[in-house]
Amino acid sequence: MEKQVTIYDLARALNLSTATISRALDDSPLVKPKTREKIRAMADKMGYRQNLIASNLRKQQSRTIGVLLHEVNSYFSTSVLAGIEKITTREKYDILIAHSGEDGEREIANTRNLFNKRVDGLIVSLAMSTVATDHFNPFFEQGIPVVFFDRVAKKMPCNKIVIDNFKAGYEATTHLLQQGYRRIAHITASLQRNVYEDRFRGYKKALTDHHIRFDPLLVESCSLNREDTLAVMHQLLKQKPDAFFITNDFAAAVCMDELQRSGIRIPEDIGMMGFNNDILGSLINPRLSTIDYPGTRMGETAAQMLIDKIKTKKNGKATAEHKSVIISSTLLIRESSVKKARQRRGHK
Repeated sequence: MEKQVTIYDLARALNLSTATISRALDDSPLVKPKTREKIRAMADKMGYRQNLIASNLRKQQSRTIGVLLHEVNSYFSTSVLAGIEKITTREKYDILIAHSGEDGEREIANTRNLFNKRVDGLIVSLAMSTVATDHFNPFFEQGIPVVFFDRVAKKMPCNKIVIDNFKAGYEATTHLLQQGYRRIAHITASLQRNVYEDRFRGYKKALTDHHIRFDPLLVESCSLNREDTLAVMHQLLKQKPDAFFITNDFAAAVCMDELQRSGIRIPEDIGMMGFNNDILGSLINPRLSTIDYPGTRMGETAAQMLIDKIKTKKNGKATAEHKSVIISSTLLIRESSVKKARQRRGHK
């Protein structure tokens, strides 16, 4: 194997001390700018690679943040990652990404792996099937900051970032009611997770406020993948709904396609409301009404909150204070939920 160039080789080549070489490579202000430039140039010429892992371990930090997602194949997840990376790049942190694939056991294994990788902090969105959360205890016991976003454990004393899912569910259902729909079916995921429970509560409250009796036969939960969504949709069609509020844009698009293939017109026969503002919703016909879920802003907020906690810990100012941040969401009204007759009269 070819011999690796070391700081000792650079020191000999430049007739400088290894301490000066090390400081210059770390951009220390103790080394004059011209000297830093000369050392950098020689390092490039000799093919020197700085061992950041060893350097960070000496400083008792990895400059790495763990990101544990419930999935990676969604527009929302990629938006969150884009927001996280924007902040971590600016702050000179690396990110180590793992995902549970909605499997609680896999989440436990990934959490242990990230802990053993010595990440400086952790950003998490819980898997659908997660019940207990004691696999995060090693982080809390070691004082390693953890920020939960989107899917959070309500009773866990930690930093959390969410949207007002109750309000979003209420607004989505209210819009459908204002369009004249009365039998609104609700397709959601596990009500164990805060996001789906809160949207469901918003749906029920909107019905109550508009004097519509809640019918449990109009509610079904599933994994929101294609097969399960179609199965529960066909089950709900037996209850003769005139609209659907579905807590995922992909699942809503799947339903729209199936309904239109069956000759059902949207929104004239059945109205449709999604959730998340996936880019898919603006491309299908009719375009999908939805709730804009600002994933990029959520990722930026989570990363900045975590890095701020890491910095206060590093400076010996760690605090037990836990913050809950609510990011605003927006109801986006498009053609899938607005009846044509109402559109002609200018009501939107």
